[in-house]
Amino acid sequence: MEKVSLKDWSEDDQPREKLILKGKSSLSNVELLAILLRTGTAGDNVLELSRKVLQMANDNLVELGKLQLNDFIKIKGMGKVKAITLIAALELGRRRRESETLERKSIGNSKDIFELMCPKIGDLPHEEFWLITLNRAHKVIQMNRIGSGGISATVADLRIMLKYAIEQQASSIVICHNHPSGQLKASKSDIDITQKVKQAGIIMDIELIDHVIICDSDYFSFAENGLL
Repeated sequence: MEKVSLKDWSEDDQPREKLILKGKSSLSNVELLAILLRTGTAGDNVLELSRKVLQMANDNLVELGKLQLNDFIKIKGMGKVKAITLIAALELGRRRRESETLERKSIGNSKDIFELMCPKIGDLPHEEFWLITLNRAHKVIQMNRIGSGGISATVADLRIMLKYAIEQQASSIVICHNHPSGQLKASKSDIDITQKVKQAGIIMDIELIDHVIICDSDYFSFAENGLL
């Protein structure tokens, strides 16, 4: 049988055949997106369409994962089916990352907290506040979402936090929330809630280990910055 060269395949088929012949690691981000999109449009082949999609996120996959359905369909030729396919694939990637971090359930430092929670809240477009309960060995008992808010604020109910901590028999706790703005700076309200949780914990003999503010690629630790 005559061997067919990669260049002899149509442009829409080339990424798929390259994966078969050379393996998944040989493909660029554009080529991987092209496999998901499957076909191009009347004006663009699938690789050109994929480049336009990636350019929307400044060639950054983290930023790409933040885009919504309405963002994708602004691109000419990107219908709902193609957009939904990309969103589903990006969500699977996020969940895989989350599953990998959940295997490391022992909290030894602030970086551990960041690696545990970043897949959950690091790239959300709104703020969320979470409580992590820990046993005496600083292993995670449970991660609890306390509140979900807008772009710049969320509600952190102290009573709910204490309820979870007591019910889950926590010896210590960690609180964390994200800043969609990307600014790693503690606000006055962040400092206030931290002190309230700390003082309540002292009364209940439950130590507050840290409060961590999380962005998509970095974090701010109250403990590391002497704010506990």
